Amino acid sequence: MSAAAPPGLPAKMHALVRAFLAEPGAVHAAVAQFGAPAHLVFPQVFAENLERLRVELAARVAGFRICYAHKVNQSRAFVEVAQAAGVGIDVASAAELDSALGSGFAPGRIEVTGPKGEGLLARLVGSGVTINVDNVWELERIAALAGPGVRVPVLVRVSGFAGTPVSRFGVPVARLEAVVKVLVAERERIEFRGFAFHLDSGEPAERVRAVESCLMLTEQAYAAGLTPSVLDIGGGFRQVFTADAAAFDAYVHALRESLLGRGEPMTWGGNTFGFHLEDGAVHGTPVFHKYANIVDARTMLADLLDTGLEAHGGRTIARIAAENLLDIWLEPGKALVDHAGITVARVEFVKETADGSTLVNLDLSRDTVTPADQEVMVDPILVPAGMNPGADDGAVGVFLAGRLCLERDLITNHKVWLPRCPAPGDLIVFPNTGAYHMDLSAARASMHSVPPKLAVVQRSGTFTVCRDVDYRHEGA
Repeated sequence: MSAAAPPGLPAKMHALVRAFLAEPGAVHAAVAQFGAPAHLVFPQVFAENLERLRVELAARVAGFRICYAHKVNQSRAFVEVAQAAGVGIDVASAAELDSALGSGFAPGRIEVTGPKGEGLLARLVGSGVTINVDNVWELERIAALAGPGVRVPVLVRVSGFAGTPVSRFGVPVARLEAVVKVLVAERERIEFRGFAFHLDSGEPAERVRAVESCLMLTEQAYAAGLTPSVLDIGGGFRQVFTADAAAFDAYVHALRESLLGRGEPMTWGGNTFGFHLEDGAVHGTPVFHKYANIVDARTMLADLLDTGLEAHGGRTIARIAAENLLDIWLEPGKALVDHAGITVARVEFVKETADGSTLVNLDLSRDTVTPADQEVMVDPILVPAGMNPGADDGAVGVFLAGRLCLERDLITNHKVWLPRCPAPGDLIVFPNTGAYHMDLSAARASMHSVPPKLAVVQRSGTFTVCRDVDYRHEGA
């Protein structure tokens, strides 16, 4: 009788990415030319993701704007694709604004979100970009900075919806009276476009409640003599990481059993991943719960727009927007780069620890491949060096360790099973790292340099790789 297969977390991958990884020598050639570790982005996958969202919107509403949330990834290639596709861009800093302008975005296609100080506001006023206002101070400063004859287009971000956790961003719904007062008083300087929200949650019910609140506020704005024309539903549309929901559930079950002392140990240093043990049972929700999602952004968006609202006679959100001549704006980031990026690292050495665990040391740090408070919860891919796949001793459970002289620099605090034990010179590929993983941390401790970012394109069946900064969209 054959032994049971070890628990695994197979990653969902785009066919283009899978084909590149399967191309003999392609990954090794890329790092041989540009260095390892490296981040690889796939602009053609980004373009497909964008088109999927555009199709859902076009089928439901007459007016809409997609603004790519630049902060999700600093890739020039992604910005170039967004610009060529004619959509907007959401920037959250002066540097991101420069990036958008440098890639050809006209000011009218740029939206600025996030916290803004005096210096950034002074630059934005009169530039033609839309400012997504976070608080009353910003709104008042915009009015004060606007010169004669200047009208500044703004959205007002709101928060504090019923049943939604408190957010540090936006104006609480209960305090919108002060905002409306400024908008009415300063209508000669401020062009109020509408209300916006962005939730740090993918829960559909929370998003629906936010839409209902914004529609109510829109009616109040009409009553005050304002003419909002936009309903901005933000971003936060989920990614799909796992290729097999059942396998994911089986891994979580094995992890819970392991925490109870049953079966093979599966975590490093007593890490419980958010679970807690009480009365001989495992309780709680794991910190990596986002990896369990199997509903893609396209479906989330369609379901939201097709939701009927009881307060509006059961009419759908899309229909209500159309009847009130409201354009739907959104700022997807993760949804557009889903499956459009991977990170490649080289195996430096393999060692055994005092407790018998196998550590595979890589030439990158944890903060290079994932935000420090998260964990990559899909299986990495082993790409052997050369043509020799190495000894096939069967699946082996390992922990992936980083290059920093810090105990905490464990890239995986959970055990991962690879088809064989890696050897120096092999490559390890982390799937789907395009959303924040590449740029949010990127530690430079010990004077390590930031990994190069490369753009991978397939044309006529042939893959080409270039530095991301050198990428130019075809036809541009």
